[in-house]
Amino acid sequence: MNSLCKSLLSLLPLLCSVCNATAQETEDDFFPLTRFEIPAEIVLEAGALEPLPDGRLAVATRRGDIYLVSSAWDDDVSPATYHLFAQGLHEILGLTWKDGWLYATQRCEVTRLRDSDDDGLADEIETFCDGWSINGDYHEYAFGSPFDRDGNMWVVLCLTGSFGSDCPWRGWAVRVAEDGTMIPTCSGIRSPGGIGFNAAGDVFYTDNQGPWNGTCSLKWLRPGSFQGHPGGNRWFSLTDAGKDAAPLEPLSGSRIVAEADKIPEYEPPAILFPYQKMGQSASGIACDVTTGKFGPFSGQLFVGDVTHSTVMRCSLEMIDGHYQGACFPFRQGIGSGTLALRMTADGSMFVGGTNRGWGSRGTQPFSLERLRWTGKTPFEIHEMKVQPDGFLLTFTEPVDAEIAAKPEVWNFESYCYIFQSSYGSPEVDHAKPTVTKAAVSGDRRSVRLTLDQMTRGHVHELHAADLRSESGRPLLHDAAYYTLHYLPQAE
Repeated sequence: MNSLCKSLLSLLPLLCSVCNATAQETEDDFFPLTRFEIPAEIVLEAGALEPLPDGRLAVATRRGDIYLVSSAWDDDVSPATYHLFAQGLHEILGLTWKDGWLYATQRCEVTRLRDSDDDGLADEIETFCDGWSINGDYHEYAFGSPFDRDGNMWVVLCLTGSFGSDCPWRGWAVRVAEDGTMIPTCSGIRSPGGIGFNAAGDVFYTDNQGPWNGTCSLKWLRPGSFQGHPGGNRWFSLTDAGKDAAPLEPLSGSRIVAEADKIPEYEPPAILFPYQKMGQSASGIACDVTTGKFGPFSGQLFVGDVTHSTVMRCSLEMIDGHYQGACFPFRQGIGSGTLALRMTADGSMFVGGTNRGWGSRGTQPFSLERLRWTGKTPFEIHEMKVQPDGFLLTFTEPVDAEIAAKPEVWNFESYCYIFQSSYGSPEVDHAKPTVTKAAVSGDRRSVRLTLDQMTRGHVHELHAADLRSESGRPLLHDAAYYTLHYLPQAE
């Protein structure tokens, strides 16, 4: 009997490994969604979110309302109440709190509001900055950021009709100083979907597929940079530098790196989101600065997608003075089209949704939801970093060294997009890089992949469906997409 027991006990690790390998882990096991019940009389097309010092969550809508939501951080959000704080604004797509004021970015201006007599309603409403113009076109969105480390707010201004710039500063990113002065900062914007900061405090926005944008992307707003669409360059005539300061217009039909190499002001997209594979309408941005409260992805960016009703994950690095990096699937199943993201200090990510104007996989016309980490770590590619001849992958837990060392486990393809004035682009210039060597680190937390070819300007798409962790778990998401514009120097 003792011999039989010992034999069975010896099999337990193997049985556990098999169970782990075959268990159908889902995103809900790690980052479950909490859905808020929105009263029937409220149209909560959430375009911006902001936590307030009194413990409520401010939610601004595309309809121009601002609601204050109670119990937003409670485990049970069903008793949450919605208090109307202000109404009558014009498509609010930015919200931030500072020094007792709630700042709201609407199409025509940044407005600041406060309740000075404590009756629960905004009774002081002031124009903070209205330095740009609108002509009434439906597409003239304005997305506003929180204040940066220098005290400036950033606003990205969509083109007129998403194609041209019919009035001043459409197609620009501007800064708003502490005194409300507008500072034109970056040209080349097309159709923003969100704006936010990374952990270092640099400013990024999402731009969407269209003219001069082969696919949706995450772009770094390097001050003074040109972001790719020349429609708004006519407004250099209003700057102190004059019209001659406008960057050279890109050559339609070219490629991103070819134009970046000849136009000094042009800042190529940090991450290209492969169209349909990762989404179709990139939106809000949130950075995890919670030092582990939201799981193993501290310092990384999360980006929404309206059409797919998803949240994506992004890992960035700086090569040769430019940001680039990889995107990964993270969370699907948002109730409506993912628009606004807001990470809070406790490790909660609030997600606001709407499908008006775009449509979405999420079936609800609008939604408010919250993501939190359960404490259980998924087996994921944590980061993908470029090397002179390949990539270095790190993981959230040790890999099975025998499997990971097989080059055939790692499947790559690469491609780019036409940089052109017409709408969007198919994938072009396909290549099939082959992994010639896969070197597993001693702690089995990273794998160094050597490829037989690396192509500047290409998205390098990786799939590793056969990889397993040391405990036998498959990757929760087995795809990664690295945007390679610059190669590091060999040591």
